[in-house]
Amino acid sequence: MARASRLLASLAALLAAAATGGDARPSKIAVVGAGIGGSAVTHFLQQHFGPRVQIDVFEKGTVGGRLATISVNKQHYESGAASFHSLSLHMQEFVKHLGLKHRREVVGRSAIFGGENFVLEETDWYLLDLFRLWWHYGISFLRLQMWVEEVMEKFMRIYKYQAHGYAFSGMEELLYSLGESSFINMTQRSVAESLLQVGVTQRFIDDIVSAVLRASYGQSAAMPAFAGAMALAGAQGTLWSVEGGNKLVCSGLLKLTKASVIHATVISVTLQQTEGKPLYLVKYESEVGIGSDFYDIVVIATPLHLDNSTITFEGFNPPIDVIQDSYQPTVISLVHGYLNSSYFGFPDPKLFPFANILTTDFPTFFCALDNICPVNISANFRRKQPQDAAVWRVQSPKPLLRSQLKTLFRSYYSVQTAEWQAHPVHGSRTTLPKFALHDQLFHVNALEWAASSVEVMAVAAKNVALLAYNRWYQDLDKIDQKDLMHKVKTEL
Repeated sequence: MARASRLLASLAALLAAAATGGDARPSKIAVVGAGIGGSAVTHFLQQHFGPRVQIDVFEKGTVGGRLATISVNKQHYESGAASFHSLSLHMQEFVKHLGLKHRREVVGRSAIFGGENFVLEETDWYLLDLFRLWWHYGISFLRLQMWVEEVMEKFMRIYKYQAHGYAFSGMEELLYSLGESSFINMTQRSVAESLLQVGVTQRFIDDIVSAVLRASYGQSAAMPAFAGAMALAGAQGTLWSVEGGNKLVCSGLLKLTKASVIHATVISVTLQQTEGKPLYLVKYESEVGIGSDFYDIVVIATPLHLDNSTITFEGFNPPIDVIQDSYQPTVISLVHGYLNSSYFGFPDPKLFPFANILTTDFPTFFCALDNICPVNISANFRRKQPQDAAVWRVQSPKPLLRSQLKTLFRSYYSVQTAEWQAHPVHGSRTTLPKFALHDQLFHVNALEWAASSVEVMAVAAKNVALLAYNRWYQDLDKIDQKDLMHKVKTEL
């Protein structure tokens, strides 16, 4: 009875707010998901609508989503997204705003393993590395860099558009505003096709590009060019991570906004009011039972593919079009043990020089192998010597079998795993999804189908917050505008 009376009171308050019309701010907003998309959109929504708007964040798991850690031998290590690119401007701003610090970098050498030997080995001398790339692959690495830089230069326009309050209702509109038809085409054609067209050799694609894409997405150079370009950009720049764990960004943003985090699984979103501004009934299930509440705005910040989503949409005409595609499973295994360097051609473990190993598309059971550092690094911390027991992060498409662990490690103390629906299977969609599912119902994860990373989710979160704000106040000139570069220059 008490729950029913609270629901009626909530409904009355929302209807009263809707009746005032005009410049009345929304009374309540629901965000489904407390990963980086959900926590970032909560922060941006409060930025635009003000601190008096009540925001409820529903999370069925733990805050942070795919930003998570695992404890090994009393130390915490990243089991989700491990690092960010220096051009991740929203993430940089979050860290600065929250008073967090960049983790101290502990340098280690990288190599690409081709199944029987290393096809590329990093040295301690940058000029020697460049000479080796040129000797083996000609100027393919320069052509790759020029191609990636051209894509990133256009993508970076999104920050200027967002700073001026512009938003997009769908992924196609957003991509077209940044790179016109070339960006749209890059979601349909492969990385390999695009790179061959600009003069990158097939050998370079097989040896280098494929290894980066396997480590980033668990996919090959047959994946779409736009997502591939974003992954390759991440491999070229300076990387950083958050002292204490990347998930602190999510918990920090939610704490900063004073959002109410409800640990529950959202079951359904029902359209209740169709005249004037819509009203949505969100039904959820928690440990104490079934609950529901009314909201002016609902933001879905979790994947809606059929394998994972429990959310149904009711009362919508036409029905909500749910993305009917799958995500790429990724297994992260944190192994505390002794690397079997003989498998990589180094019988003496003391001579093994690499901390990071990527793999080409040869038939193998793992995508990448990294000697990782804990999320809290003391001033006197040093990376373990290769013959010593260390914590290794193994990325694979499936859980490692005992025989596979024996292949990679001479012996080990412990193995802890995290299984993720990490990224969409890029290239499986023929249409580009919308951010706006209904008038005030939005989906942050739509942009993942173009490219999937923590910063891309932050960009999508900012777009959705702006879209909700512009729609609420009917500022339609700020939505889906074309020729924005000219408009932004005029405003400046």
